[in-house]
Amino acid sequence: MISADRLLAFAVMSFLLIIIPGPSVLFVVGRALSQGRRAALMTVAGNAVGAYVLIVAVAAGVGELVERSALVFTALKFAGGAYLVYLGVAAWRSRRALSSALPAAQAGAGGGKRTFWEGFVVGVTNPKTIVFFAAVLPQFVDRGQQHPALQMLLLGVVFNVIALASDSVWGLTAATARDWFARSPERLSMVGGAGGLAMIGLGVTVAVTGRSD
Repeated sequence: MISADRLLAFAVMSFLLIIIPGPSVLFVVGRALSQGRRAALMTVAGNAVGAYVLIVAVAAGVGELVERSALVFTALKFAGGAYLVYLGVAAWRSRRALSSALPAAQAGAGGGKRTFWEGFVVGVTNPKTIVFFAAVLPQFVDRGQQHPALQMLLLGVVFNVIALASDSVWGLTAATARDWFARSPERLSMVGGAGGLAMIGLGVTVAVTGRSD
């Protein structure tokens, strides 16, 4: 399979890319601020599963199609951007109800499943992620060994483990700040609105971002 040196080099590269706040981090932070710790962690998990679906797609050859097709890339870009804007608007509109909804949100299992699904949709519709995987994963595959697709899947596991750890730290840190704001209805409303605006801004950024070709 893959040599230890290749795995280590890929892990270092992934870490350097992941620790720089990007769309996934901003989305997780926005959910943490608007809905709290549990929502942030469910979002992280859903986003990671969505990202791994992209890794599977790249290993199966779909990543090359997205990388080369401006139409497919644009469709994914607008789908992901529109969904983020929708979630941001919903968070903004419900910001004044956060205080009364906080206990129910912390205890509700159904909300957790929905948050996981929302994180998954954002992760799987992120065109930048699939283009990154399509460009980077093949560089670390040892063509002298068998099963290059399995090598990509293994590299994807390494990337996701690092991303899960990093995004969780961001989400828990933001949720801790939210707990302080939760002591005041006005402060909680403000931070919930800020989380919604952050998601709206992120959605617009994703939608208007072009590609180098």
